[in-house]
Amino acid sequence: MATAQTSVPFNDDPKLREQLMTVIEKYKGEQGALIPVLQQAQDIYGYLPIEVQKIIAEEMGTPLEKIFGVITFYSFFNLYPKGSYKISVCLGTACYVKGSRKVLDRLQDELGIEPGQCTTDRAFSLDTCRCIGACGLAPVMLVNDDVYGRMNPTEVPGILAKYE
Repeated sequence: MATAQTSVPFNDDPKLREQLMTVIEKYKGEQGALIPVLQQAQDIYGYLPIEVQKIIAEEMGTPLEKIFGVITFYSFFNLYPKGSYKISVCLGTACYVKGSRKVLDRLQDELGIEPGQCTTDRAFSLDTCRCIGACGLAPVMLVNDDVYGRMNPTEVPGILAKYE
């Protein structure tokens, strides 16, 4: 299976950088502009690698530590790219009690990644959530928009094979 995407080569495409600079110029000097800039930067690059964070910090005159703090505080920001198949395992109370942690452990073993990471081939990314709203199907996982309920860790390899 694929390996963990812990260090992603940064694509310093001039067109993407130009788009980022346009966004920064639009918001530069505005109070409360950091979150919109980060959101649009993530839209441009697909995630917020350290290289993009440094550009934003330098161009906006904002400490890199503040930018990193905002990115790690809000769950909608990503430090790593997302895969073509986004897997999310519910760790809400009902799912957790029914064994979702074992499902997550099996996914980590099969994919070789931790929650928040992406495989090197960018096929799969793995995340957790607190509630999918399908407690009657606990434990539940999603692969993109496909819902898998009453999950058993032994089912993980077969489900992953559908997406390879």
